[in-house]
Amino acid sequence: MAHFIILVTSPHFESNCAYSASQFASAALDANHTVSLFFYGAGVTHANKFNIPQAGEPSSQALWESLSKQQVELLVCATAAGRRGIMDDKEASQHAFKEGTLNPIFTLSGLTDLAAMTSQADRVVQF
Repeated sequence: MAHFIILVTSPHFESNCAYSASQFASAALDANHTVSLFFYGAGVTHANKFNIPQAGEPSSQALWESLSKQQVELLVCATAAGRRGIMDDKEASQHAFKEGTLNPIFTLSGLTDLAAMTSQADRVVQF
């Protein structure tokens, strides 16, 4: 059994990376591997709870929710997220906003966590 880190760096609106990454993760889980996802750079846009797909487009949020229900970690780089206006409720209240923009299935994390995860992973795959 291997442990895969899936590094998502593509924004949610420019490619089918959400579909590809979720399919890869599902296949790894089906093969009894463990999977963690880390969203970095423009990839943090997947964690914005206000993402709304256009008519006829699949919802990337539904794909991530499905993985979250399978106990897959969905970690988001806090620094990259903050630069893109994505924050949890606690951070939002510190800036006098009514609510955060982070979808609650995601967890803010840091590059130190990514470094620790990759040192223990068997494979890192980037989308």
